[in-house]
Amino acid sequence: MQGGGGVSCAVAGEGPTPGPRRRLGLTIDPAGDVEAPAERVGRLVRESPVVIFARRGCCMCHVMRRLLAAVGAHATVIEVEEAAEEAAASAAAAAAVPALFVGGAPVGGLDGLMGLHLSGLLVPRLREVGALCG
Repeated sequence: MQGGGGVSCAVAGEGPTPGPRRRLGLTIDPAGDVEAPAERVGRLVRESPVVIFARRGCCMCHVMRRLLAAVGAHATVIEVEEAAEEAAASAAAAAAVPALFVGGAPVGGLDGLMGLHLSGLLVPRLREVGALCG
């Protein structure tokens, strides 16, 4: 990937983005600038209300996407391809990859998502950040 980036972007239920490297307002390599992995993670988290950083084919990410879809939210899934990006996403979320962010705030991994859901706080939080209608 050009510009020092190893992040690909996919939306829940879709494959990696072919062709142009822009989808849903996410800028993978803004103006050809080379970003540090931590800066890139921070920017991507700010650009979408629900973001999951995961490795390609991650079964826990699949479960996270299915749970979010079941309550009416569709996460932006960022597949990390480089160790530095995975480390930055993990550090920002204080959890291993897959790492979930809702409204820019780290939720953690699958256990954090399940905790929010079981406590009844997931849907209100998703509404608060504009990830759900109604």
